[in-house]
Amino acid sequence: MSFLQNNLLSLMMIMPILGAAILLIIRHSDPDIEKRNIRQVSLLITLITFVMSLVLWFGFDNSTAEFQFVEQHAWIGDDISYYIGVDGISMLFVVLTAFLMPIVVLASWDSIQDRVREYMIAFLLLETLMIGVFTALDIFLFYIFFEGGLIPMYLLIGIWGGVNRIYASFKFFLYTLLGSVLMLVAVMYMYLEAGTTEIPLLMNHSFDVDVQKWLWLAFFASFAVKMPMWPVHTWLPDAHVQAPTGGSVILAGILLKMGGYGFLRFSLPMLPEATIEFSWLVFTLSIIAIIVTSLIALVQEDIKKLIAYSSVAHMGFVTIGVFLLNVNGIEGAIFTMLSHGVVSGALFLCVGVIYDRLHTREISRYGGLAVNMKIYATIFVLFSMASIGLPGTSGFVGEFLVLNGSFAYNSWIAFLATTGVVLGAAYMLYLVRRLIFGELDKDDVKAMPDLSLREKLIFAPLIAVVLWMGIYPNSFLDPMHASVNALLETHFLTDTSHAAADQIGTPAGR
Repeated sequence: MSFLQNNLLSLMMIMPILGAAILLIIRHSDPDIEKRNIRQVSLLITLITFVMSLVLWFGFDNSTAEFQFVEQHAWIGDDISYYIGVDGISMLFVVLTAFLMPIVVLASWDSIQDRVREYMIAFLLLETLMIGVFTALDIFLFYIFFEGGLIPMYLLIGIWGGVNRIYASFKFFLYTLLGSVLMLVAVMYMYLEAGTTEIPLLMNHSFDVDVQKWLWLAFFASFAVKMPMWPVHTWLPDAHVQAPTGGSVILAGILLKMGGYGFLRFSLPMLPEATIEFSWLVFTLSIIAIIVTSLIALVQEDIKKLIAYSSVAHMGFVTIGVFLLNVNGIEGAIFTMLSHGVVSGALFLCVGVIYDRLHTREISRYGGLAVNMKIYATIFVLFSMASIGLPGTSGFVGEFLVLNGSFAYNSWIAFLATTGVVLGAAYMLYLVRRLIFGELDKDDVKAMPDLSLREKLIFAPLIAVVLWMGIYPNSFLDPMHASVNALLETHFLTDTSHAAADQIGTPAGR
């Protein structure tokens, strides 16, 4: 057990690589049996990784803000090391990543028939890289994982995507890479200035205030694109529309969260004065994103595009919460990211179900699915209500905490952000009305069968998690308390001794 505990994070990253290696050697004279074996091995590997993530969760000590499950080994010279670990901010993102991967494999079981081996290998390698992002405690190691994830997702969109997949994949790659070049410059400067690449040490290094501004903007260029924030969000709808269903699930569920995680891990603790000075910029862009992209979502005729624009709006709540610099805001932002990872992933899976049957995402082609696809209709409505933030679902808790923290900070920010809740209800209910209800008057839609057993198995854990997070949110909030409190107390001199509902407004400087 001690070996498992001391090397758990490495084993979680090695397991998908091992699975990819096994997939390379699987051969059978019957192509159908070979594909079946590839899918089964992929599912088994991702399930084992998920079980490891549960060991990580249950073995995590909620009472401390220290990094846990730490591993450190010399890697490149004396300065750059293989240094990994998790705290209350990163641990749940590792669990979320491992949770979604088996679901993606199951969702791709029948829909992907060409190059199945390469498809599954791309996802397994992507899993390793995503876990690496959330566990890296060396800034260069983080950068390698952060950028490495571009390659598998680029291939997933470019090879298994839709008609305009080449355009979408290049746009995705260039947008995210351009922002990250500036981050690399900032990383190099921080290393030369502080003399270390270890993130815990950099978090306690005092950079000059004027230098902080430039470093903050460099990191912002990368994380804002990854979120994505308005106006650098235009790659996301194209990527989602062209990506295969599994790619959309991981893109919305995990990759978008790397930007928010980057703000929490780098911008806030390492550059606190610049964070306070530029918070107005983040609030302005976030509020514009919430309102504008919600209005754009209202007029979409493609289901995937509508959900993609809703993701930009939800990420606006996240960035507002992060830069409120109070407990409610930051914990609400983290909770919203976790909830959105599950809910948006589930909505894209819902789109995949009907796309596999009718091969179109045009909303006008459907209608009346509540008549012949009752189980599907029930599930779609449930996840739509979670996206809106219905009490009792995961979507409510995060948005409530962010709005609570917003009122403590500035009532105008809270008021403008609340318009996003209203608009979110408008476009999701409008989608439900056109898709699920109405008259069932199209013969091909009438012929669509309800969910298969495999599809029910895909949605069952997602439903359970959405309700679990909504009914018992403390099981997700408790692990992050100590780390969030330590972040605010150490870097912003914010008193977190009071109840979360009594948080003060604008924090003081360092």
